[in-house]
Amino acid sequence: MTKYLITSALPYINGIKHLGNLVGSMLPADVYARFLRQKGEDVLFICATDEHGTPAELAALEKNQDVETFCTEQHEVQKNIYQRFNLSFDHFGRSSSHQNTELTQHFCKKLMENGFIEERTIKQVYSVDDGRFLPDRYIVGTCPHCGYEAARGDQCENCTRVLDPTDLINPRSAVSGSSNLEIKDSKHLFLKLPALESKLSAFIDEHEAEWPIVVTSIARKLLKEGLRERCITRDLKWGIAVPKEGFDGKVFYVWFDAPIEYIGSTAEWAEKDPEHRNWKEWWYDPKDVRYVEFMAKDNIPFHTIMFPATLLASGEPWKKVDYIKGFNWLTFYGGKFSTSQKRGIFTNQALDEFQPDYWRYWLMANAPENSDSSFTFSSFAATINKDLNDVLGNFVNRVLKMTASKIGPAVPAGGEWTDVEKEFVRVLQNRIADYTKYLSEMEFRKALVELRAIWVEGNNYLTAAAPWTVIKEAPEKAAMILRLALNVIRLYAILSAPVIPETAEKIRKLLNLENEKISWPEDGLAEELKALPAGHAFNVPEQPLFQKITPETVADLCARYGGNPEE
Repeated sequence: MTKYLITSALPYINGIKHLGNLVGSMLPADVYARFLRQKGEDVLFICATDEHGTPAELAALEKNQDVETFCTEQHEVQKNIYQRFNLSFDHFGRSSSHQNTELTQHFCKKLMENGFIEERTIKQVYSVDDGRFLPDRYIVGTCPHCGYEAARGDQCENCTRVLDPTDLINPRSAVSGSSNLEIKDSKHLFLKLPALESKLSAFIDEHEAEWPIVVTSIARKLLKEGLRERCITRDLKWGIAVPKEGFDGKVFYVWFDAPIEYIGSTAEWAEKDPEHRNWKEWWYDPKDVRYVEFMAKDNIPFHTIMFPATLLASGEPWKKVDYIKGFNWLTFYGGKFSTSQKRGIFTNQALDEFQPDYWRYWLMANAPENSDSSFTFSSFAATINKDLNDVLGNFVNRVLKMTASKIGPAVPAGGEWTDVEKEFVRVLQNRIADYTKYLSEMEFRKALVELRAIWVEGNNYLTAAAPWTVIKEAPEKAAMILRLALNVIRLYAILSAPVIPETAEKIRKLLNLENEKISWPEDGLAEELKALPAGHAFNVPEQPLFQKITPETVADLCARYGGNPEE
């Protein structure tokens, strides 16, 4: 049986993430992992906090903390938020772990042995006012390619081009803002990417037909421009030490060790139960493992070039990615989320406002797959009100309350299905097949369209069957209709669980099915819709599954987080 290894891009440790970070990697990875588990697949879902590099040092500096303490605290903060969003990681590790240190140093030694790393003395930016070298993100300036004025020294967020600090126009220190900079000599290690260009091109060729265009277009652009040797060490104190004489006080570039943490985090997971877990079964010459990575487009250069280059250059049989699910960006009213400008709602704030399933549903229904998506509170409210409240919630509440009031709080016996029921089941079967197909292919927006349509079909059937009228003259037929509708509620809980797991669990509790082992409905839907036997007791909801979001609430959210209630 195929084993599925799933990783989502590691969230930086330097602060709580916004909704774009969530939908750009972790949330869709979770939906996919949950779906596969329900299908009975062997799944390992791995993530971690990315704790090295300039962002960590700068964030710790702002909080007047030593960086190790800062990272330890922020790891717990982020871990708690993702738990509240019901992200089902098998392990959420830390790139500062000893496992990642050992693996990163191992890769460096192998690459040096194989001739893919060379030592160079380079010109490095030195801040006179700060009294230190300024590696990558310690320098900000204007991108020489697109003119973006807040480009970092390692990459331009605007055009995604990979940069060196000395490429920037009008550079300044990210620590002090000082432009009193000098160029000094510093000794560093370089990964010889040009020597791996043909192998990387063949690697992209192998997957190009399958991968999303946002992934292959960025990878091809980088290869077409020609790869350059990439510096993989930095003049920093915080990070993984370089295992080479004469490199005291230097650490690895964060983008060298961060992807290796996928392996490191798996090793962390295995170490918790070494008798039953072996991380090498997933990573080192694995058998029948399909590896899927989730990330936003700014991470694609490092996952299509840097990380595969490291694995290829080692000469060892490490597992390389089979599929990269790349995402565009989620914007906030067309602009960037910004903590400093108080623009946008961040993950901790989102959970303080509404239950996690509201956010999970809207984000997946509007996932920025083929282009950027824009978040607005008006769109959010409309989707929650129409889809979750008026369609799914309405069906569940109507059926449970009607059955309890007309017949009693247990599944009625009912009679045989008519052609109306048979046609309803046929339509459901076709829609579930499409929903399953889209989830399997990680086409999440299409999948969510089908999920909503499946909910709509239940309401349409209920309206057409009209059990509230039928019961007056044909109580046995009305009982059959309501028994089928109750089984449809159970089906909805199963189908909805990957996207809105908390709601699915609430529905299962209403049906007294908390301990039922559930699996994905493939064939035989007719039998699936007879699973609840006559006499099985259910509970009448004391309150609706969802609450509508009012225009007044939208206006209040806009006032507090930035936004226009008219948009």
